[in-house]
Amino acid sequence: MKQQSIHILKSIPLLVVIVIACGSFVSQTQNEKPPNVIFIFPDQYRNSSLGIWSQPGYGDHLQGKGDPVNTPALDKLATGSVVFNKALSNFPLCSPYRAMLISGMYPHKNGVAANCRKGRDASLRSDIKGMTDVFSESDYEVSYFGKIHWLKNDPLFDEKGTYQGTTTPPGGHYINRYDTYVPPGPDRHGIDYFFQVLKDDHFDPLVYSNDPLLIDGKTDGEQYKPGRFSAEIESEAIIKYLEVTHKQRDPGKPFFMIWSLNPPHNPWTEESTKMEYFDQYTENGKVNLDRLLTHDNADHEVGHYAPYYFANVSAVDYYIGLVLDKLEELELDDNTIIVFSSDHGEMLGSHGLSGKLVPQMESLNIPFLIKWGDRLKHRVEDRIVNVPDVMPTILGLAGLEDKIPNEVQGTNFSELVIDAKSNQEKPGAALIMGYRYRGVYTGKHTFVVEEKKGKIDNIFCYDNENDPFQLNKIKPGELGKKKERELKGHLVRLLKETQDSWVKKEIGANYLSY
Repeated sequence: MKQQSIHILKSIPLLVVIVIACGSFVSQTQNEKPPNVIFIFPDQYRNSSLGIWSQPGYGDHLQGKGDPVNTPALDKLATGSVVFNKALSNFPLCSPYRAMLISGMYPHKNGVAANCRKGRDASLRSDIKGMTDVFSESDYEVSYFGKIHWLKNDPLFDEKGTYQGTTTPPGGHYINRYDTYVPPGPDRHGIDYFFQVLKDDHFDPLVYSNDPLLIDGKTDGEQYKPGRFSAEIESEAIIKYLEVTHKQRDPGKPFFMIWSLNPPHNPWTEESTKMEYFDQYTENGKVNLDRLLTHDNADHEVGHYAPYYFANVSAVDYYIGLVLDKLEELELDDNTIIVFSSDHGEMLGSHGLSGKLVPQMESLNIPFLIKWGDRLKHRVEDRIVNVPDVMPTILGLAGLEDKIPNEVQGTNFSELVIDAKSNQEKPGAALIMGYRYRGVYTGKHTFVVEEKKGKIDNIFCYDNENDPFQLNKIKPGELGKKKERELKGHLVRLLKETQDSWVKKEIGANYLSY
């Protein structure tokens, strides 16, 4: 499905970047440099928790309503970005998203069809050429800050949390139930500068880095516990990296950076919340959930943690703002592609649910903003964005289109990002999936089939245009035979194209015609 395209920036003549075989860059003008790239994604940040959706002129582009959040830094970023309102987390869970992002492939091709944790074999394939690998091979300085969560979790540590690389003593210990340290080698996928932050405890994270000056002199593989808010220490490390305070990178080369923040991921407690951002979500110190839970489908009892979630949303915004301000101060912002997104959404009480991994919109819909100085004209774009599309699109924007690996299943839509009038075909449907369901999202409809013991035992659909909060499940008999055939046809086609495990195992063959 990868699309090769040549695009010309009509408004910026001579911008085309030529990639030559050795991996270095030659511009059509002597002064033109390849762009830097920063990809920022907080964990469990739902699209409606961008403040811009509550501003005049934007609400009509969002399915449902915007949350009453305060996100000034991200709002400023959005007003200078191409804003995609229909970006999806195709498998709304931490590890599957990250593996799709890095690989440009769907879960059953990249090795991660479940969350990586103790007792599971899910792990991003070491042999793939991921997005970070391509940038590294293209003479970029590649850095990663924050949560990784794409590697199989094995007990390879001693009692102090130092990596031993063996399960025999002094190894044999785990450091965390889910995410684990990624050692130097192929599983880092070309990352040069490494600042990994683990653990779903925002004020007690575990840090591993190859920069001893940031971890109290420790070496790569030794555990460091700063005892501070994770987004704060990450932003400090990134700012030092941008400033090149101690030769962290070669300032003569472009950089590609990923920043994966843990908040606003749970736990949603006072102990794990940046509480200076909490009071703004109260009325004289009292929580009014009627004001906070704006979605008509929200259960107040389940969504009681809304002020803690929103407080961490605002905290994340603040620390991202510090980094964006530093880019501007260092005059790096004009030629830096800035992408903001998330690995999945958060139900926040909608449909009586918390968390993610369900096929409802609050779980699936994620922010997706792209800003590149004055090269991109601000607009809201309704193209459906799949996670595997992100890798080839970013490579395309950076002028590395010819280096997109053949295994990549996503589509390079950089031509559309640059030119709103592009006639590049938009996808008619996106594949969505969980442990027991598959479905398609078309914009107007969300169509879902659920399996039990290999057979489809439940089918439903939402009319997203007439029922934006998905209050009514439409059964097949109510949908109409023509529409059901169309949606089912999209689903079967996408399952085959993505080489999904359901096809190989013939799951749901009692309903889906493979």
